[in-house]
Amino acid sequence: MVAERLEELLGNEIKESSNEEIYGALLKLVKEQLNGKGYNEGKKKVYYISAEFLIGKLLSNNLINLGIYDEVKQVLKENGKCLSDLEEMELEPSLGNGGLGRLAACFIDSIATLGMNGAGVTLNYHLGLFKQVFEDGLQKEIPNNWITDCCWEDKVVNRSYEVPFKDFTLKSTLYDIDVSGYNSKSVKLHLFDVETVDETIVSDGIQFDQEDIKRNLTLFIYPDDSTKQGQLLRIYQQYFMVSNGAQLAIEEAKERGCEDLRTLPEYVVIQINDTHPSMVIPELIRLLTKEGLTTEEAIEVVKKTCAYTNHTILAEALEKWPVDYLEEVVPHLLPIIRELDKRVKAVYKDPSVAIIDEQNLVHMAHMDIHYCFSVNGVAALHTDILKNSELNHFYKLYPEKFNNKTNGITFRRWLIHSNPELSSYIEQLIGDGFKRDADELEQLMKYTDNQEVLEELLNIKKKAKITLKEFLKENTGEDVNEDSIYDIQVKRLHEYKRQQLNVLYIIHKYLEIKEGKKPTTPITFIFGAKAAPAYVIAKEIIHAILCLQKLINQDPEVSPYIKVVMVENYNVTAGEKLFPACDISEQISLASKEASGTGNMKFMLNGAVTLGTMDGANVEIANLVGNENIYIFGESSESVIEHYKNADYRSMDYIKNDREIARLVGFLLSPEMIEAGDYDHLARLHREIVTKDWFMTLLDLKEYIRVKDQAFADYENRRQWARKMLVNIAKSGFFSSDRTIRQYQEEIWKL
Repeated sequence: MVAERLEELLGNEIKESSNEEIYGALLKLVKEQLNGKGYNEGKKKVYYISAEFLIGKLLSNNLINLGIYDEVKQVLKENGKCLSDLEEMELEPSLGNGGLGRLAACFIDSIATLGMNGAGVTLNYHLGLFKQVFEDGLQKEIPNNWITDCCWEDKVVNRSYEVPFKDFTLKSTLYDIDVSGYNSKSVKLHLFDVETVDETIVSDGIQFDQEDIKRNLTLFIYPDDSTKQGQLLRIYQQYFMVSNGAQLAIEEAKERGCEDLRTLPEYVVIQINDTHPSMVIPELIRLLTKEGLTTEEAIEVVKKTCAYTNHTILAEALEKWPVDYLEEVVPHLLPIIRELDKRVKAVYKDPSVAIIDEQNLVHMAHMDIHYCFSVNGVAALHTDILKNSELNHFYKLYPEKFNNKTNGITFRRWLIHSNPELSSYIEQLIGDGFKRDADELEQLMKYTDNQEVLEELLNIKKKAKITLKEFLKENTGEDVNEDSIYDIQVKRLHEYKRQQLNVLYIIHKYLEIKEGKKPTTPITFIFGAKAAPAYVIAKEIIHAILCLQKLINQDPEVSPYIKVVMVENYNVTAGEKLFPACDISEQISLASKEASGTGNMKFMLNGAVTLGTMDGANVEIANLVGNENIYIFGESSESVIEHYKNADYRSMDYIKNDREIARLVGFLLSPEMIEAGDYDHLARLHREIVTKDWFMTLLDLKEYIRVKDQAFADYENRRQWARKMLVNIAKSGFFSSDRTIRQYQEEIWKL
């Protein structure tokens, strides 16, 4: 059937067609099949509004979910074609940045798979975040064009809304991407756009006129907000997203039978993913009052319709917009926001829970907590910290609203698609039930002492390491040793995630080798991350990593034993090669700062062993696998919170009191590093660690070195290591996004 339909679409034989023609025909075939299977329906619908959805390439994922992956692969092979060649041609939709966006993508996949009536809502970013390239050891940002005539999004002709701003009104255009469920119907990811956007205004990397809103509105996700104009642009983007989402929700509710909008909560639930979509609260109130509800009625409806997910403990990530800025962009929302604030202040005299504070800043998270019916964290520890510390004053007001929904990942992409060898072997051992119910992976525990199974796990890991080796050779030019230990840290570049801690360890290893202490098995340290364009110190950490990469490559005494590779433009596609190949998963954030993490789950699922702090979902991983199958180091979250409270951490004390720490930090400004890089950039990073070190790198450095050395030593016992791998895979079922979404459904959405 597939072969016949493909040739109909091609108008030619498969073997006579080019890869470009076949890719285009496959795209049409998949869209036809998705459309034929239909879409999840129901009276009540969840709208998952998020600034980003990092969905990754879709061809193979859709083929797997449709159940035709093997057939397509075989048909192509019989005609002298290769599915992997077609996968390489596909451009990855650039609709996200990191964990937040990847989580949203996993969630929308699970909503589809579980048969729920739902949709994702975001913007159609033409140039994405940015494409990262390295030049002279520095990150450079260039546009990441991904929208072509042959891509997954389709223009929707009958959905368009007017969005009012202070000085003009913009009419939206809607594009949809079908998100397939696994052996089930689909849901839609709605991408709102504006016809007047103009990619030609971008020049000199990712610079553009930030004031020309009609032409720049949907160019980039997270435009540089280090200037007032950049912050105003973010407000324009966020309002455009939520106004379209709210108008769509109301229109569709009416189509499903909602005749009285006071009953809207019976038809609609809106999940606010982080604070970016928070303006949906006043916007929905505005729209409902336009429809004839009183302000009182509209507020009550919104309080029963909206739910809020908090993704961060970092104060700077909880958005606060100056009233003056909102006045410049969305003045029509300010009377509503002031009314919401007035109601809060009439009941609660504590200024720390106000929506508008003494500095005339509007706290988006505060508005969410007061006017949503649910507030959830994304890992057990994170939620506890929110309740007991960061948002304790709100928890005391609304204990019934707070709940935990530990994040999850979709096993279809991160195991079945990314690691077909492992997935196939698991199926041989325990059947294919785990593809629908990840808890069935627990059955693997009966093989923990089976020598044959452990040996095969090591063989599969070796093949994945060779695949990554080839990927790195092609994409970075670096040739890594597949027999080395692959130690991988991939995630957004931020000081609290402590890539700089890993850098100091590599310096420690470099100096050990120079002194004659050589590792038994060579080690390859792999990094992948983008730094926000205005985040100077994050960029300097990238520079330090690239300096080490160059320095070690050029040193014949050291390069046989350790290697450093920084993956350029880390994205989902790269992740699909990195996660299956990893031996040691670096999850080394400062305890109490990482809300959850999902990379830790992807690594675990693929048989990597975690080296991490007791932070975010690492806590739950440790509880599941046991201390002997994870490497934990560092001070506890309680201890870190105390350090912040007492302001008693000073990095200089560690440097003065410990010669080894002083030597490692000092090496950043060594002649070797300066020759490999740029003094000013290295000096800025050195100065940051010595004088500030906001995220306490040096606090845990000595223990990190000790525990990491222990992990490398334990790796030498291959059978015991394989057992650790097996336990991690077997215990990973809890982290399925299907489980997370079931909990959202049962405890929050009640569709």
